[in-house]
Amino acid sequence: MAEPLRGADAIALRAGRLWAAFPDVRLQPTGPRLTDGTHASAPAKLLGTHREPLEGLAATNRFVVVHVVFFAELRDERLFRVRAFFDVYGAAVALGVLPRPGTLGGRALLLLRGFGLRPG
Repeated sequence: MAEPLRGADAIALRAGRLWAAFPDVRLQPTGPRLTDGTHASAPAKLLGTHREPLEGLAATNRFVVVHVVFFAELRDERLFRVRAFFDVYGAAVALGVLPRPGTLGGRALLLLRGFGLRPG
């Protein structure tokens, strides 16, 4: 699907795919909303259990917590443009796609990326 999403139909389609893969997903705020009248931001976390395949990733049945910050442009006291910044690296670690930092696999990944071994 093309990024960024445009329009309510595209957002509804993406949300439907998310709810199919994570049927118990919920959004919880993690801090105060901040605004200056023209822009607003809101930190939150998505919590849910990965029960169905999602974009080529088999269901892991793992409970995941994905941190997100929403950033919105306001016009006439309404949301005009909204962007969401997700911790995709943290999500990949929680789903088991990437190794946890500090583990042998995590160190091997750093070595492959050219960072070398670090004393532990």
